[in-house]
Amino acid sequence: MNFGAIQAIYRNEMMRFFRTLAQSFISPVISTSLYFVVFGAAIGSRIDQVEGVSYGAFIVPGLIMLSVITQAISNASFGIYFPKFIGTIYELLSAPVNFLEIVIGYVGAAATKALFIGVVILGTASLFVDLTIMHPFAMVAFLVLTCVSFALMGFIIGIWAGNFEQLQLVPLLIVTPLIFLGGSFYSISMLPPVWQTITLFNPVVYLISGFRWAFFGVADVPIGLSLLAIAAFTGLCLAVVWWIFKTGWRLRT
Repeated sequence: MNFGAIQAIYRNEMMRFFRTLAQSFISPVISTSLYFVVFGAAIGSRIDQVEGVSYGAFIVPGLIMLSVITQAISNASFGIYFPKFIGTIYELLSAPVNFLEIVIGYVGAAATKALFIGVVILGTASLFVDLTIMHPFAMVAFLVLTCVSFALMGFIIGIWAGNFEQLQLVPLLIVTPLIFLGGSFYSISMLPPVWQTITLFNPVVYLISGFRWAFFGVADVPIGLSLLAIAAFTGLCLAVVWWIFKTGWRLRT
């Protein structure tokens, strides 16, 4: 394992993040505050509690997941697409660095950035509502796994994308709707039975449900299914990345 190569890639990606640290810090704080103003004041005044949890606290896990998933995809996709765009990807591919080290460097940096955003949102949310995390280790595990798995997905999108517009295509048209329809700001038990069944086909439901369980001990689906879902998704992304580097798909064009 070439740790020097991993460190170089990781440091280069993190330097780009630190150059806009103020923006990266302020943006989630403002967004989180607005969500609490809109959802907490407008909807929270009509919904006192959801499954025994105050509505303001109930939306925190979904709000964190919304930002973490989108940030992990965005950072990872741009991180690998930009070297393709300017042509430096060929220098990286010709260097004595294997695909695993490249993936660890880029995905690790993207996951770190998303994790930072998640921590900032959690800290901001604690200023608005009283939060008690029942299973802190499970919460950290779900958060880290989500950051890594969706950073892998963003890495795949970055390799697939042929232009900057395609970088936003999948996150905007597929991922973001799935997050909003995955119980981020409501419990799927509040839906009619037919829609509850349909919602269970949304993979994001299992991530948000497991993450919410870590906070409050309540979940829309069994915690075992949530763990199985995140493990399966991570394994699938790893398999796709391995296939990309094995075949050179979209890397040699």
